[in-house]
Amino acid sequence: LQGPRYVSPVPNGGFVVSEECGDVSVFTSSRKLLCSLSSKYGHRFGNPAGVCVDVDGSILVADEQRRTVHLFPEHGAPVCLVSTGLRRPAGLACSSFGHLFVADAGENCVKVFK
Repeated sequence: LQGPRYVSPVPNGGFVVSEECGDVSVFTSSRKLLCSLSSKYGHRFGNPAGVCVDVDGSILVADEQRRTVHLFPEHGAPVCLVSTGLRRPAGLACSSFGHLFVADAGENCVKVFK
C-alpha cells in the first residue's frame, strides 16, 4: 500500500483501504488484492479519504481534494452522492437506515445526508 489512510470491512469478510493521493483498494478475506476502484471503474481520485460500505455492499469514498463523496456499486457505474457543501470530507459512516455521515474536517463538523 502507498500511504494507507482509512479502512472499512466489507460484507464478504474482506476490507477496503484508501491510499493518500492514490487509489482505493479492495481486499478479500484472505488479504489478497481483489481490485482497485480506479482500475475497475476508470475513476480518478484526487485524494481519497474516508471509506465505508452500505447495506447493499456498495463502497462509498470521500475525496478530500475534489470535495465529493462517490458510491461504487458492485455492478454499474459510480454515482456522485455529494458534490456540494463539503470543504474537506474525511471520515464516512453509513447507517442501516440510509443515512450517510460525513466528517467535514474543513468545517469541524459531521454532516448527515439521507
